[in-house]
Amino acid sequence: MATSTELRNLASRREKTKARIRGRLSGTAERPRLTIYKSLKRIYVQAVDDAKGVTVASASSLEKDLRAKLTNGANIDAAKAVGASIAARLQEKGIKAVVFDRNGYLYHGRVKALADSAREAGLQF
Repeated sequence: MATSTELRNLASRREKTKARIRGRLSGTAERPRLTIYKSLKRIYVQAVDDAKGVTVASASSLEKDLRAKLTNGANIDAAKAVGASIAARLQEKGIKAVVFDRNGYLYHGRVKALADSAREAGLQF
């Protein structure tokens, strides 16, 4: 089990990585920033227009239609379902390309599954 000091160091490292990534990425109305947040029980994704400061679309494993299909809201299957859901919502709004913001997380596991699922559903990034 990780100690509290080790957990603080991990969180601090992720925050530094997140700040570095956000310094380089910015979303527009034509190409919003697709950002991920994951917890131990859920996974969330938002498409954000940073120029206007608004959320264009969002999806999460908390939604009723996804919860009915999923046994767990925080595994790779849930990430794939959320990725397909956000891609469908963005395509309904006429958005085909996004800027991917992994939000300081490693591009591995649930983050990679969500990104691959969104790509397969037609998003470009």
